[in-house]
Amino acid sequence: MDFHRLNTFGVFQRLWPHYGYERDFGELREREFPRMTGVTYLDHAAATLHPDSLLRGYFQDISSNVYGNPHSHSPSSRLTHDTVERVRYRILQHFNSSPDEYSVIFTSGCTAALKLVAEIFPWSPQTDQETGSVFSYLTDNHTSVVGMRGQTSALGVAALSVLPEEMENKEKEDCPEEDALCQTAHLFCYPAQSNFSGRKYPLSYVRGIQTRRLYPASHRRGRWFVLLDAASYVSCSPLDLRDCPADFIPISFYKMFGFPTGLGALLVRNSTAGSLRKTYFGGGTAAAYLTSEDYYVEAANISDRFEDGTISFLDIVALNHGFESLYRIAGNMHNIQLHTFGLARYTFILLSGLCHGNGRRAAQIYADGHFDSPATQGSILNFNLLDSNGRIIGYSQVDRMASLYNIHVRTGCFCNTGACQALIGITNQQMKRNLQAGHVCGDSIDLVDGQPTGSVRVSFGYMSTFEDCQKFLSFVAECFVEKPVTVDPDRLQGLLPVSAPSERSNGVSPIQAFQEESCEVVQREEPVERRDAYTLTNIYIYPVKSCGAYEVHNWPVGPLGLLYDRAWMVVNRNGVCLNQKREPRLCLISPRIHLPSNKLMLQASGMETISVPLEKDILLHTGSAVSQSKVCGDRVETVDCGAEAASWLSGFLGQPCRLIRQSPDFTREMKKRPCDGLVQNALMKDSENRLTSSKLWDTDQPQLKAAPSPSLSLVNEAQYLMINLASVKLIQSLMSSRQGGGEDQELLVSQKVIRRFRANLVITGGEAFDEDNWSHLIIGSTRFVVAGQCGRCQMVGIDQDTGAKCKEPLVSLSALRGGKVTFGVYLTHETADGSAAGHALSVGSVIQPEPHGP
Repeated sequence: MDFHRLNTFGVFQRLWPHYGYERDFGELREREFPRMTGVTYLDHAAATLHPDSLLRGYFQDISSNVYGNPHSHSPSSRLTHDTVERVRYRILQHFNSSPDEYSVIFTSGCTAALKLVAEIFPWSPQTDQETGSVFSYLTDNHTSVVGMRGQTSALGVAALSVLPEEMENKEKEDCPEEDALCQTAHLFCYPAQSNFSGRKYPLSYVRGIQTRRLYPASHRRGRWFVLLDAASYVSCSPLDLRDCPADFIPISFYKMFGFPTGLGALLVRNSTAGSLRKTYFGGGTAAAYLTSEDYYVEAANISDRFEDGTISFLDIVALNHGFESLYRIAGNMHNIQLHTFGLARYTFILLSGLCHGNGRRAAQIYADGHFDSPATQGSILNFNLLDSNGRIIGYSQVDRMASLYNIHVRTGCFCNTGACQALIGITNQQMKRNLQAGHVCGDSIDLVDGQPTGSVRVSFGYMSTFEDCQKFLSFVAECFVEKPVTVDPDRLQGLLPVSAPSERSNGVSPIQAFQEESCEVVQREEPVERRDAYTLTNIYIYPVKSCGAYEVHNWPVGPLGLLYDRAWMVVNRNGVCLNQKREPRLCLISPRIHLPSNKLMLQASGMETISVPLEKDILLHTGSAVSQSKVCGDRVETVDCGAEAASWLSGFLGQPCRLIRQSPDFTREMKKRPCDGLVQNALMKDSENRLTSSKLWDTDQPQLKAAPSPSLSLVNEAQYLMINLASVKLIQSLMSSRQGGGEDQELLVSQKVIRRFRANLVITGGEAFDEDNWSHLIIGSTRFVVAGQCGRCQMVGIDQDTGAKCKEPLVSLSALRGGKVTFGVYLTHETADGSAAGHALSVGSVIQPEPHGP
């Protein structure tokens, strides 16, 4: 079936009628969320977005009222106290409860609420006479829940992880009466909704554990308490605490309202609070205490007792406006649940059926059901994309391409290792091997030995639109699905409701209403003529990181790479590095190095040229102190280049910024980590011939055994980046066939394509991507190690002459390389001390490559 005919609002409405909130939803979105124009935000499970009306109401409130510290008794303090108490009540009202049943303890977030429970729960360590308490949790739980184990293990409390299928499989009807005499406290934790897959676990588990019908409570004597992690659930679903009276419910408000961040709460059942134990006591939590003896009486009020110090009262004031905006826009949480589930279900249906031109499916969905009901599934969809051969496309590739389309998704394991392992199929042994291979939580190593380390997650919020779904699905089809793009009708038939309405009077289903259409297939390009000799044709340095290139013909090689390459960078008023992704106009700044006068020259249209001294001892020139900045996660020590450069850059870029350079006394070493999934995938020829990380960093080679890590300037990854003109021309010809004279026609000029890739070295000779298979090379008399392939991001879509953005050449690169977006290779010096100081590189030099061994 034709994907494009199914990816329409008409089809969506026939599948799910509960869209919007009985008003002009498009107009509401434009009014309340104007900053989302052109943005497809699909990471609401991480943090939803706040409406403009929330901030307007909040700013008006705090601008017209004086809120004092609630621990005082002044009029401003009483106003704060009364407002905070009103917010507590409103929170409980939202969850259909009252202060008679629950208390609201404000925390800095859900994680802090979980940590508080671990600290105050009445744990009993195991002894010779008693089995002690059990800390039990579902394997599908957030890291912050499992992390409570660190606190309990130190107390001698046993930890028990429970698989989802175990809970009901080991259910008991009743428990022996003598078991009721045992009052040892145990805690079971589970999520109302998985933050990984969106699976909703039955809220009836709360009573099932408390009454000891469900495992593990059914198999362990004592009094069982339940912690219901509701952080993910309450963002788009109604929670009624009278139906599921959990003992502890942690939440984070930014997942509900988008603002404020850094504020959460722990809802504690009042009947449970008397069992809790407090050790540390902060300001406001004591009824009385003495300094000269161990005398302390805790506050009678439950909230006061556990809120150490002054609460974030101005943030709490903002919650009032969050509730007002939410109810004004959506009406109630039931409407939000229907709206967001419909969007997630539609995306699931089409993505599940999406097929490559050869008939193979294009996505692997990680879910426990088929999105049958909002009672069992939330507005989260988790998946990995597959190429036309059925191989996983690494999530980092998807994330980079999505950024090019201004589509915001989440990738990785989402701080939920248990669900990640269970749904993707990663064993404990594989998890440990992945760590040994260099993969850690939160990095971009998406594949190890061809197997995924994580996945892609899209999630919807109450302001999400059908256009968000449509743009995301179109993006997947355009960038990752081999043409013609089709949808498997058999797959759809099993997913769509039998009673789906039809536009036709003869009862034809929506599936039958569409006819398949063929899609134009991109023709393969003719191979580039092979030439055996390789030559260095261009040398570029980029004195100021992310600014324009400076082309040279002969240039000295320093200890960090080409002399003065990325020696400076521009930072904003907060000291954060600016790059072209944040500020595209950086490319319009032309730095020039003038060695005779020992100066860096900065030039830009409409600006007078200024100069900055090159000398290493910049401190003597500016009198600036050394400060710290970050480059690609690395801490670097930097020196400010003075007020003149700052004024010049601020004037040109239209925002406060400064020019800084790496401190001459600071050494930044290149990370010796194995190649990530991007590189592994690109270098893998077949399942029996892979380049492993040990070959990239082979310490058994005599010339490398004693060599230190290469030192870096302010570059991202390595000392040099090299590209091949043959590879550029292949990309250029593919763009030409795809565009047919379209908006980016000027990009087809080879030099413009070269500038997009911002390489230091451009070579000619051989075939496209020959360089991917080299382990070493010699340029002139300087020997280099190939340190891996360069993974590309949306920055290559920025025209280096104008600062304008487009999707090429990243789209064509992804299409050519089967979803991978690597182009060019990183190089480092290979000498005894890791330095090539005293050498020079010259255009015209012959290049002698060494391919990888078998």
